[in-house]
Amino acid sequence: MKKELIEILCKKSFKYSKKPIFKLVSGQMSRFYVNCKPTILSPRGMFLVGHLVFDDIKDLNVKGVGGLTFGADPIAIATAFTSEIKGNPIHAFSIRKTQKDHGIVKWIEGDIIPGERVVILEDVVTTGGSTIKAIERARSEGLNVVKTVILVDRQEGGLENIRKHVGDVSVIISRDELIEQLDKLKNH
Repeated sequence: MKKELIEILCKKSFKYSKKPIFKLVSGQMSRFYVNCKPTILSPRGMFLVGHLVFDDIKDLNVKGVGGLTFGADPIAIATAFTSEIKGNPIHAFSIRKTQKDHGIVKWIEGDIIPGERVVILEDVVTTGGSTIKAIERARSEGLNVVKTVILVDRQEGGLENIRKHVGDVSVIISRDELIEQLDKLKNH
């Protein structure tokens, strides 16, 4: 499954240049660009992501998976769907970027209650800032964050930053694995 997901990411979501031509959220220029949404929102990509993330967390006895909207949302939904099929239901939740100012004012949407064990998800990590924000907001709502799962690690220090907040962090696919696959495709 992982090999197939890497292939799909290379076709739909990953760009690489010898010169830094891609502008990141931070404003920095990079040689790498990763937009996981075309992959995760495709039927096969969603199937693969849901299964790979579920397999990574299925033994943790967690009640929920989620992260900052919109990057984590399709991963959380795919994982929750897979968990139901596998007979080990895990709820999806979404963390807002801005706090709701009407109704019940809260950061998190979903069927999750304070004290429950959860996993924070992220589609792409560079510095880890968005993931850390999601961890902090989840904890501010009383959730017990026990792990973080990153779909693609750009290998630019984010993993180390996240580990300062959650000891258990796993990566499904690294930038090096994507580059290796792109190189294979170019040489054929």
